[in-house]
Amino acid sequence: MAGFSGVLQLSDLDDFIAPSQECIKPVKVEQKSGRGVIRIEDDGADALSTPVKYEKAKITLNDCLACSGCITSAEVVLISQQSHDELYRVLAENNKLQESERQIVVVSLSLQAILSIGAKFSLSPDECAQKLTGYFKKLGVQYVFDITLARSLSLLEAQKEFLARYKRKETDCKALPMLASACPGWICYAEKTHGSYILPYISNSRSPQQMMGMLVKELWCTQKGITPDKIYHVTVMPCFDKKLEASRDDFYSELYSTREVDCVITSVEVEQMLSRDEVDLPRVPPVPLDGDLSSGPVLTSHQGSPSGGYAHNVFITAAKQLFGQDQDMLQWKTLRNADFREVTLEVNGETVLRFALAYGFRNIQNLVQKLKRGKSQYHYIEVMACPSGCLNGGAQIRPDSGTSSKDLVSKLQEAYELLPTINPSEDHRVPSIYSEWLGGEDSQKAQKCLRANYNAVEKATHVLGIKW
Repeated sequence: MAGFSGVLQLSDLDDFIAPSQECIKPVKVEQKSGRGVIRIEDDGADALSTPVKYEKAKITLNDCLACSGCITSAEVVLISQQSHDELYRVLAENNKLQESERQIVVVSLSLQAILSIGAKFSLSPDECAQKLTGYFKKLGVQYVFDITLARSLSLLEAQKEFLARYKRKETDCKALPMLASACPGWICYAEKTHGSYILPYISNSRSPQQMMGMLVKELWCTQKGITPDKIYHVTVMPCFDKKLEASRDDFYSELYSTREVDCVITSVEVEQMLSRDEVDLPRVPPVPLDGDLSSGPVLTSHQGSPSGGYAHNVFITAAKQLFGQDQDMLQWKTLRNADFREVTLEVNGETVLRFALAYGFRNIQNLVQKLKRGKSQYHYIEVMACPSGCLNGGAQIRPDSGTSSKDLVSKLQEAYELLPTINPSEDHRVPSIYSEWLGGEDSQKAQKCLRANYNAVEKATHVLGIKW
């Protein structure tokens, strides 16, 4: 389980339906404007009441974001619609078709997943990426990218948004702190549990996965002269909750009836695929990543945390552009635990910037409570659901016997820090994306392609008054 799902099972067991149970129940649907709310009737009808016949409602992928109950434990419920089995099915169907009729299958690799799989098979990040490319192409995938460019765009949008929020903080009481939005477990929790109170603080910059979805289904399709529905886009992620993120209505094209990310598979699912296919990854001939959207000849990362480096990159940009201060090496201070750290900038004895990393459910609960009491002193917070962040995502490959999770995360962190870094603003492809394709950084198209919307989710309630 990833994100908040494991935590919510423990703390809210009456909400949880085990994966072995079929999520179908006779329901009464009360019609109302907007998203439908399902209300569950008592299975035992009152003997004196008039019998009512209810239709069966099946929970679909989209329902997961409208539910406040069992589907919070999203990963196991979604697996039948977003899994490596689905990828196998698409590839098998492609093989039955003429080449001109086939979908183009594109796989985008997250850096955290590459590190996890590489550690499992004792491969360097670059070796792992190239061997995964070779493996997927042998299966029938046509293109394999990494998502460094997408993360550069996500970081740049976060930087711009923070600068704008900071400048209006005196007139907008909810402009700050700005809360990172790249973690779908955190977003799902915020929408379902704290709703309209907390959402104004959350950044609306897209996550790297959904930036990549936009790049593949919009920019790349345009360059190739094909329509988005001809592409089947798969991402490889460290987190089951990314399946939930990909299913959001924001990232669905009504015009072409396609999602920007059609299927999310995880690090542990790739391990299962290799086992199923009896493939020894170190023995797979390496194949370079496709260059259209990838880092280049070698993988690159961004400075800061392996969860994206949001706090680091936004802090450096804000220090320079707001206060003329160059900050190369940030000195993070550990507070109540290793997953809660802060960094500050002082100008003339006054603290003008105070940023934090808040990872794990306990730290996030404390963060939210302080916000509600008006006691948060931070300007920006990089929020991640998993303790230790994305390298410790719930869908990462578990450590071998004799190795602790902490030791494995440390090993992945070391591998991440050895990668060459790139300043997102110095990626040579970024200016042309903004100017030539989006029509400017603040164009209507840029807002549509680079931003996401988050909405409070109304909780379904049992008609007998018991929370479901």
